[in-house]
Amino acid sequence: MTRNESAGHPGANLPALRGHNAALVLGLLRAAGEQGVSRLELAAATGLTPQAVSKITARLRDDGLAGEAGHRASTGGKPRTVLRLVPGARHAIGLHLDRDELTAVLADLAGEPVAVRRAPLAFEAGAEQVLTDAEREVAALRAGAGDPLVLGVGVACPGPLDHTAGVLHRVTGAPQWDGFPLRDALAERLGLPVVLDKDTNAAALGLAQGIPEGAGSFAYLHLGTGLGAGLVLGGGLYRGTRTGAGEFGHQVVQLDGPVCGCGKRGCVEALCLAAVARGDLVEAARVLGVGAANLVELLDVDRVLLGGRTVWENPEGFAAGVAQVLGEQARTRGGAGAAVPVALARGGARTVADGAAQLVLAPLFGPRHPALAASRDLP
Repeated sequence: MTRNESAGHPGANLPALRGHNAALVLGLLRAAGEQGVSRLELAAATGLTPQAVSKITARLRDDGLAGEAGHRASTGGKPRTVLRLVPGARHAIGLHLDRDELTAVLADLAGEPVAVRRAPLAFEAGAEQVLTDAEREVAALRAGAGDPLVLGVGVACPGPLDHTAGVLHRVTGAPQWDGFPLRDALAERLGLPVVLDKDTNAAALGLAQGIPEGAGSFAYLHLGTGLGAGLVLGGGLYRGTRTGAGEFGHQVVQLDGPVCGCGKRGCVEALCLAAVARGDLVEAARVLGVGAANLVELLDVDRVLLGGRTVWENPEGFAAGVAQVLGEQARTRGGAGAAVPVALARGGARTVADGAAQLVLAPLFGPRHPALAASRDLP
């Protein structure tokens, strides 16, 4: 885990999940998938002694988190027992609190969604109504899935906010949220540990589970009722010291442009949403591409992923439009032939909610492994 990914660990009350070594073993079990991995292989990959691995896996099995996946031929002696993660042993809930819609996902330990709910939401209505709606949807989600064991709830919503403190700041268009301790308020309502982050960060964290830690970088651009970015640099989510990274939509690209909801003029978000409002999706894609090109030239990321409801209304058009602008402005990467790849993020309309569940799940596992990346390639 990177420092940023481990911040905000929900503190799951499972002894077997505590500790760096247990996380390493769990991460390898998750990476191995259904084919599993032997204790000797776990020892070799983690650097732990076989005795230490045996103790950890015994605790994991006692808690129902690991089980046998068969046997593997040995070079000598009896066949090796192969262990695998039991994904359905525990779950996490991901909540995406958008400005006008709530999406709730129940995910297993492998991050796969097993239940999804959607409901209207008025984020601008303020805390009491939003808390009530979230509490209702989480209860319905759990009841519909047979009330499984839940480790915690990851909550993704518009920023700016403080991920570490769990407090919202002056959300564009909803300044009444400024200073509200959403994480703690929801934890009290739900009776579960809660982790809070920006919607774009949550989405990027979920997408990053498909690449090995320490390798690769990308920008996830989310165009919905607003515009923001989630940044993965060196394989890890980058939030910035104050959760301020990724305020992509509020870069000024036209000094005398229209007034943005943030108070400035000519922001990428204002120009992009204005083009969408008048039905000019070609222009919206071009503006998004200009902003993306600025970001690529600043951070030299390997790829750009697109998501958000507005993108999904015309996915191929946005992908092609952004790719064209990036291709035209690829001089810093050796010409048009070296243009940064553009793709649609996996998960579709569920990308943020899936990532919100990873706010709870990701800290439970050790570093991501190539085997996991091979099974869940970006996007």
